[in-house]
Amino acid sequence: MKNYFKKSLKLQLFCIFAFMDKTKPIGVFDSGIGGLSVLKQFIKFLPYEKYIYFGDTARVPYGNKSKQTVEQYARQSTEFLLEKGVKLIVVACNTVSSIALDTIKEISNIPVIGMIEPAVNAALRETNNKRIGIIGTRATISSNAYLDLIKTKTASKDYQVFAKACPLFVPLVEEGLLHHAATELIAKEYLEEFIENKIDTLILACTHYPLLSELIKTILGDVTLIDSGENAAVLAIRLLAEKAALIDDKEEFIRKPKITFYVTDVPTMFYDAAQRFLGFPVDKPNIISIEKI
Repeated sequence: MKNYFKKSLKLQLFCIFAFMDKTKPIGVFDSGIGGLSVLKQFIKFLPYEKYIYFGDTARVPYGNKSKQTVEQYARQSTEFLLEKGVKLIVVACNTVSSIALDTIKEISNIPVIGMIEPAVNAALRETNNKRIGIIGTRATISSNAYLDLIKTKTASKDYQVFAKACPLFVPLVEEGLLHHAATELIAKEYLEEFIENKIDTLILACTHYPLLSELIKTILGDVTLIDSGENAAVLAIRLLAEKAALIDDKEEFIRKPKITFYVTDVPTMFYDAAQRFLGFPVDKPNIISIEKI
């Protein structure tokens, strides 16, 4: 316990000084590769920043783990990024955001952004008929994290929220079957109830789902899709600007962002999937032993 507090204090002191340097990277972590869709949005909105992406690919998925295990993994990932000297941590995982965000904030002395609140805030701004849909993994939907936050933020009882787990979307995306006939059939089955319930806003509560935006939009028609990554990036701009830690001048950094990848394992489909998520080839990732994080 004594060693833990010494390490925690060391990390907090390190963060204080690291945060003063705006040239420090932004840290993004996920249980796997889905968080790359979030990284893509950050690159779009903050193109002059440096990034460190950490994917705990050896222990994915987190959705079937206990709360204690997810918190432990999240703590390890956070400490890894803090030791790398990041100025902002982006929790690009809905499971971790719904279970362990408070734990991460407790050990961090820098801004931390999760996936849930930015998406909920955007959905509440965008909806006109107060009928909001949510799609995600079974773990995210069963946690009720999105639903509970919407209830907390809306005093009015007029809001209606409809949530649906779409477990097959993740493997379909990772296999690259974005335009396959089977994917379309499955999507129609999943989304039918949202058409019946006349939602006008749909939260994509999984970082894989933005890759299916085109298909979802075709099926649902005039419905606003809420991408957690996009809204998290917009929030990051504000938080970093408030701390004078935002690189917004192209003279200060090259246009092409520098990204360093760390993973705990390299899945066979890593390079193809990463290019699918980001839209460009990625460098060879650094492999980190689980015992060392």
